Amino acid sequence: MMTDPEIPLFTLVTCISKALDLVSPVLVNHHHRVAYIAYNLGLASGLENKELNELAIAGALHDVGALTLKEKLQMLAFEMETPHQHAHRGYLLLNMFEPFANIATLVHFHHVPWDGGSGSEFYGRPVPFGSHILHLADRISVQLQTPKEVLGQVKQISQRIEEKSGQMFMPYVVDAFQNLATKEYFWLDVTSSSLDALLLDKMRMKGIKLDLDRLLSFSKMICRIIDFRSSFTATHSSGVAATAEELARLIGFSERDCLSMRIAGNLHDLGKLAVPTEILEKPGKLTEQEFNIIRSHTFYTHRILEALPGMEIVNDWASFHHERLNGEGYPFHINGQDLPLGSRIVAVADVFTAITEDRPYRQGMSSEKALQVLQQMADDQALDARIVSLLSQHFETINSLRIAAQAECRE
Repeated sequence: MMTDPEIPLFTLVTCISKALDLVSPVLVNHHHRVAYIAYNLGLASGLENKELNELAIAGALHDVGALTLKEKLQMLAFEMETPHQHAHRGYLLLNMFEPFANIATLVHFHHVPWDGGSGSEFYGRPVPFGSHILHLADRISVQLQTPKEVLGQVKQISQRIEEKSGQMFMPYVVDAFQNLATKEYFWLDVTSSSLDALLLDKMRMKGIKLDLDRLLSFSKMICRIIDFRSSFTATHSSGVAATAEELARLIGFSERDCLSMRIAGNLHDLGKLAVPTEILEKPGKLTEQEFNIIRSHTFYTHRILEALPGMEIVNDWASFHHERLNGEGYPFHINGQDLPLGSRIVAVADVFTAITEDRPYRQGMSSEKALQVLQQMADDQALDARIVSLLSQHFETINSLRIAAQAECRE
């Protein structure tokens, strides 16, 4: 039985931001750099510890609303044509998790220009001071050229920021930056490979006790972030979660473990944040290279979640969903009795949901055809025959739960 874990909030954040950065080598460490720069700008501006921590978290998640690789790369331009759409999406996603309410607001307004003071409001809503800090931190980060030596870039970056003081950026924050920019340690830290450790050391955030209800809320937010990126799989994780939870209940799991199963279903495709949307949405046949990128997603799910203490069982259930009893799955090639029962349940739930849900390019399979596919996979010792049989016996109930969960996710 899974116990309530105690996880530092920034460790949860790191899970998401690392996955977001995996989508392109150009983006590696971008979110953590923004977090570090924003934290230090806030410190130089005299903010209190709570506000500093919120700034760092907002920095690590500021582009969570960007969906495609093209959109992510466009945001690396110093001046963008349409900066607010992804910020609004990020706000909606982050606002799903109660501890991130203030952070969501910072992200919402992080591309509002100062514009001589007009940027203190945006469509009648006050823009937090922290959003202006976040805006500057983001624009500093996008100018860094790595692995080029960083100290030689300082003068050019500082000049460009100064030119935009009062227009793009709040002058008070620019002044704080210019003072910080004279200190070599700041730039060497920003480009360090140990940014995670540096941020955790600075923030010293206490762990928050996550009971399963709060962890479920967090996993729902992650689920939306994963599925929101593609209309092809827009509600897939919700369907897997509902199906896996019901199968676990039918097979005799405790209520707590059934809840853990729903969390595993919500998180099972976390690693798909590392897969470009252009590949996820390709209607034609994937190339070998593209398919290899798809196959990496369960590996990333496992590596990302293993950083969370107390989540070992959920991690195994979630990240082994493409393992097969015959050993022909991926990425670890776990087989037979070594494959946990929870992982087998998620595997069946994943296949069942994928073949029965409607996609933009095809209708979901009929119940008869879906059961034939599942039974064939059981006969081939890819899926657990007992779980497939259980699903077959309760097909209408489970399918109705899947449909309802996916409909709720669309609202």
